[in-house]
Amino acid sequence: MYRHILIAVDGSEQSKGGLTAGLDIAEFAGAKVTVLTVSEPFPVYDLASKMGLFQDPKEIESYNTTCKSVAERILAEAGGKAAARAVDCETLHIENSAPAAAILEAARFRSCDLIVLASHGLRGFERFVMGSQAARVVQGAEVSVLVVR
Repeated sequence: MYRHILIAVDGSEQSKGGLTAGLDIAEFAGAKVTVLTVSEPFPVYDLASKMGLFQDPKEIESYNTTCKSVAERILAEAGGKAAARAVDCETLHIENSAPAAAILEAARFRSCDLIVLASHGLRGFERFVMGSQAARVVQGAEVSVLVVR
C-alpha cells in the first residue's frame, strides 16, 4: 500500500476533488501526504528574459506576491482538511517552475509512491496545473499517478 502521497492542488474545484481522493487513500492506507501547489514564472518575464529584454520589477514582484498569497490560502485549506482526518500532512509551494516538472521533482525528492492530481486546473492568471501538465506528469512519473476528473 502507499506510504507517501503527493497531492497537487491549485484551488480549482477539480483539484479539490483530487485532494479529497488523495486524503481518502492516505486515511485508508495510513500514509502521509505532501500537498503541493506550483506557481509558474511571470509569463511575460519568462518570454522577455529569453529574448534578452527586461520587465518592470514591480510587476514581477506584484505577480509573485499574489502567487504566494494564493498558494498560502490553498495550502492552509488543504492542511486543514488533512488535519480534520488526522492525516500527516506537509504543505509545499514551489515558485517559478513548470507545474509538471515541479510535481515530478517533488515526488522524487520526497520518495512519494503515488501522485494525485486533477485532470485540469485553473486557467489564466491563477493557472497552476492544467490538462497538458497532467499528461506530462503521467508520462514522466516513475510511480503511480491518479488523475481525478
